[in-house]
Amino acid sequence: MMGRTALLQEALEFMVPETLDKVLQDEDVSAFAEPSIEVTELEPVSFTATVPLEPTVDLGDYREIRVESEPVEVTEEAVDEVLDRVRNEQAVWEPVERAAEYGDRLNLNVLGILDEETVVEDEDVEYIPAEENVLPFPGFAPNLVGLSEEDESEFTVTVPEDYPREQYAGKDIEFKVLVLSVKEKSLPELDDEFARSIGDGIDDLETLRTNIRDSLTAQAESTARNDLEQKSLDALRDVAVVNASSILYERELEAMQADRERMLRQQGLDLPTYLRFMGKSPDEFLDGMRPDAERRLVSGLVMRKLAEVEEIEITDEDVQAETDRLLELSAGEQAQEVDEAEEGYLEGEADEAEEGHLEDKADDEEEGSHLDSLREFLGSASTRDNIRSRLHSQRVMDRLTDIAQGKLDEDVAAQASASGAEEDQVAESDAAEPVETPEESDGNATAGDQAEEQA
Repeated sequence: MMGRTALLQEALEFMVPETLDKVLQDEDVSAFAEPSIEVTELEPVSFTATVPLEPTVDLGDYREIRVESEPVEVTEEAVDEVLDRVRNEQAVWEPVERAAEYGDRLNLNVLGILDEETVVEDEDVEYIPAEENVLPFPGFAPNLVGLSEEDESEFTVTVPEDYPREQYAGKDIEFKVLVLSVKEKSLPELDDEFARSIGDGIDDLETLRTNIRDSLTAQAESTARNDLEQKSLDALRDVAVVNASSILYERELEAMQADRERMLRQQGLDLPTYLRFMGKSPDEFLDGMRPDAERRLVSGLVMRKLAEVEEIEITDEDVQAETDRLLELSAGEQAQEVDEAEEGYLEGEADEAEEGHLEDKADDEEEGSHLDSLREFLGSASTRDNIRSRLHSQRVMDRLTDIAQGKLDEDVAAQASASGAEEDQVAESDAAEPVETPEESDGNATAGDQAEEQA
């Protein structure tokens, strides 16, 4: 049986919110977020509720903020760097009959002894000596340069005093090394054949360079856009004055902590283990996140206010257009796969092409089912709400960046100029047409003749 205290606690979970709702209705108070409740007495029941009200946000002269966007430029050197990286990824390691040099790949048997204790023991391990390579210990790699296949070498490595693993700092480690093989990296020639090996649709080296340049440009534009958005948001926060309940800041901090704990769980860690590794207390951890939590809350509030002031809304038609776009994108990707298989079939690529063609025909029904499932998913109320929210956030950000770059002022000036030109044109048209005076008009003349005849 449940004890009296447990029964009372369960009753409070229903009674307190119901009582608070009634009080808020009676006092005509609207809570912006979940109130903070503290039960002060059980008999009789007494509690204190702190209700966060609607924050006040003054955007100030937000239309005057200005942010310069960074120009996007992709140099030929950047293209060359990507090409070199791709060449290195396509390289093969070939045995050589010479002494090892920096950058070669060696297969080694390694034994390291410190004070009669084995600290390194590896067999047939692959190792690339480089001047900046500090593994397994600083000073190890240079001793391999000049050794050839089947060479044995013994040498001493003195670990630096500032080595981060204190048990080895300043100590001498005796190494014995047997070189099993020496290989050098053989890079492919940078020519049309190399370009064709990278992927379909690349016929020559110039096409590959163009693809790389386009990809780098898209990346640079995305980075520049993100930078512009962040600077614009920072500028808007700087001019805005926000007055919000401390409860909202604490709730934002709690949300950030929950996000961090979820990320740690995905990495197989929990928060206490992470804090021990970082050497931080729970309070230090929260204090470190507090500035970001405040920044995130204020950012959300000022963007919400901007949407209200600028009267930015997303219509059902906007949501439907985005839904249609996503469906077309999915259908287009599937159609491209089918087209590629059919192209191979028509070119007579024997068994593989025919097999792919038949598989595509067999998969038609499955692909149609996929589109039906996607259409059902995109048509659900929750998904449409998510689409609406995302479109709204992006449209508000687009408006902010337009303001920060002065584009709205340019639009107003252009409209004013167009309106002025139209008025001038109308004025010129009026001036070119003769204006009839009463004496010259047909109606007045007829009336005058009639009057004269009557006289």
